[in-house]
Amino acid sequence: MARTRIHELLHKTPVGADVTVRGWVRTRRDSKAGDAQRFSFVEVYDGSCFASIQVIADDGLANYEDTVRSLTTGCSVEVRGTLVESPAKGQRVEVRAASLALLGGVDAEKYPIQKKQTSFEYLREIAHLRARTNTFGAVARVRNRLAFAIHEFFQARGFYYIHTPIVTASDCEGAGEMFTVTKLDLKSPPLTQAKDVDFSQDFFGRHARLTVSGQLNVETYACALGDVYTFGPTFRAENSNTARHLAEFWMIEPELVFADLRDDMALAEEFLKHLFKTVLDDCGEDLAFFKQRIEPTVIETLTHVVEQPFEHMTYTEAVKTLLASGEKFEYPVEWGVNLQSEHERWLTEKHVRKPLIVTDYPRDIKAFYMRQNEDGRTVAAMDVLVPKIGEIIGGSQREERLDVLEGRIRELGMEPADYWWYLDLRRYGSVPHAGFGLGFERLIQFSTGMANIRDVIPFPRTPGNAEF
Repeated sequence: MARTRIHELLHKTPVGADVTVRGWVRTRRDSKAGDAQRFSFVEVYDGSCFASIQVIADDGLANYEDTVRSLTTGCSVEVRGTLVESPAKGQRVEVRAASLALLGGVDAEKYPIQKKQTSFEYLREIAHLRARTNTFGAVARVRNRLAFAIHEFFQARGFYYIHTPIVTASDCEGAGEMFTVTKLDLKSPPLTQAKDVDFSQDFFGRHARLTVSGQLNVETYACALGDVYTFGPTFRAENSNTARHLAEFWMIEPELVFADLRDDMALAEEFLKHLFKTVLDDCGEDLAFFKQRIEPTVIETLTHVVEQPFEHMTYTEAVKTLLASGEKFEYPVEWGVNLQSEHERWLTEKHVRKPLIVTDYPRDIKAFYMRQNEDGRTVAAMDVLVPKIGEIIGGSQREERLDVLEGRIRELGMEPADYWWYLDLRRYGSVPHAGFGLGFERLIQFSTGMANIRDVIPFPRTPGNAEF
């Protein structure tokens, strides 16, 4: 008999149906000694939903003594039986076992997941097992639903999904914090006359790296197919051990053609509201857990974002507001510097009390491809800021003027020849276009209330950590 997932047992399967449950044991309780009939209550979960199902196994089973009464947390089992109404409070149905087979046992003394050892820090050391806990099972289900919702949103609006390369020779952000991809002998690499590594002898014939963004590549398809998006892994070799940074993370990057910054902002707001509404509608059990155990305001916050229009202000207005606040910030505020997380959170949590879109940042702190404004000081950029996280989306209208873009590349000390193909998009049929990037893990953090970004990705990659 094919197994019935617990989600189906709880919501679809009729009482009286014969069912097969396969999953893992959360707990086992036995009846009191001396009872006329002995029986055990076995809580089984299979990951299909937050809830588990209670299995009633009695001493009529041939293996009751040597198997059922030996079950411990983590054991995998197969239960065949009948779905019956439950007399207990808090559960509608339970399974009356006709047979219970042990599929995989657990040494309870050695099992790494113990109640006294389930801090998030400890669980990161056993990332291969942490999905078995309530928290990380819930995170995985929310992550899965959000990933699907991303495709639903763009596909329903006529966007094409483009797979952009992971290996690249272009530094999209211009920061240089990228991982090198090489086949050279690291013990004795070939050198140039200047004693630099000679990447011309490498596999790709030049210095290749892991991408920090699919944006530049996806723009090429936007300028041929229209609206497009990419959703995939990106990498940054930043030696950061904060709760907000990963070395490997996922990015969603749509690109709109025949569009300006206003179109970009409207899409970003609509996109976030769609994603948060999906979580509220489809992940109720998991959100209830996060509200109870992780962040008491998570449902309220998501609902507020969905129902309220986003606030708007320019970077210059944001700086003036911060300076006039009287707040003592760790990082000083002045025009021309990047807004820090503490500034972004103050603006969203204390000033406007809702998501905020900040526009028109100083050109000197933004990437080379952003369209320069008429004032000569700022660019048509925007960041979407949300409470508790700060920046969740960064985007801009792209510079579509060939002479301006090429001049900006030279101004930053970069070599236009390295971006010849990107400049070709401006040489041949250039169009106004805009886009943004949304960090998938920060989206999940906001949706769940999880404090550390390492706890919303299955296997976190951070400095000194690539174990699993």
